[in-house]
Amino acid sequence: MFMSSVLSALLLGLFPVTADIPPPSPPLASLVGVPIAPPAERISIDRRLSASGIIVMDLVSGQTVYGMQSDIERPMASLTKLMTALLIVEQHDLQEWVTVPKGIAETPGSVVYLPAGEQFTVGSLLSALLIASANDAAVTLARFHSGSTEKFVQEMNARALSLGLTGTRYANASGMDDPRQWSTPRDIARLVSFIQNEPAIRERMALKGTIIRSKNGQEISLTHTHALLRANNPLVEEGKTGTTNAAGQCLVSVVGKDGHEYVVVLLKSQKRYDDMQAILLSLFGSTGATATPVQDTECAQGGGCPASGTPHRSPTTP
Repeated sequence: MFMSSVLSALLLGLFPVTADIPPPSPPLASLVGVPIAPPAERISIDRRLSASGIIVMDLVSGQTVYGMQSDIERPMASLTKLMTALLIVEQHDLQEWVTVPKGIAETPGSVVYLPAGEQFTVGSLLSALLIASANDAAVTLARFHSGSTEKFVQEMNARALSLGLTGTRYANASGMDDPRQWSTPRDIARLVSFIQNEPAIRERMALKGTIIRSKNGQEISLTHTHALLRANNPLVEEGKTGTTNAAGQCLVSVVGKDGHEYVVVLLKSQKRYDDMQAILLSLFGSTGATATPVQDTECAQGGGCPASGTPHRSPTTP
């Protein structure tokens, strides 16, 4: 009875309470030291784009400024290699030596003709993967990391789930067509935003070309498959391409001007660089002058090439 009376008195404020009452919690943004971003201004695009899945995302805030069927799952072709690259850089030193496995010459699609038995650094193979979109580099890295491509794919899917990419599923490390492999423009944009924290990936996505060398001195020239980046468009900072029969023309671009940066993802496009130039015009009021003509030279992996092109199996021509 006495305890009940004391409790009642405390509740009524008849007895002083000596413990300090904590002040109200500050907003979440002040706890992490990051201000809440203002709403991003959405853009409109006057012309019809050929891609069936599109997203333009503000790189800083993560807000969508333009989207079309951005949550619909579709084949993603070699945009798959972004996850392949992430797994490798998160768990390996770039200076580790990797032996190209036997049978690598049987790898289908886009390759740089890595010689079986030769050794290249992880960093060199990562360059082949992201600059020239080399399937043989993807297979080599997957087997090096996991022992088999099947185990590597399991890790790819687990990492996708850990990043919240619920609209993404992987079946191989290179991006060759497979009915069990898909993603959405939004998931890919989120992945691209995340890997901006990985300099080894970001820097290679920005290189127009480079030369890699094996431990024995064998050289392979690499040229970026992203035509706008290759043509020195000043608005395009990074890129990754993908082309298969099922996926059509796919494109990732990080674009920017005056401190404003965006991630642009195009899936199932018919004229990806025309689409990109229309998006650049809407974002920045300019398509960006290029030093050389913009020519899409990447062919569909396992399929045909553009009418004006040649079969895409050269180590120097993407």
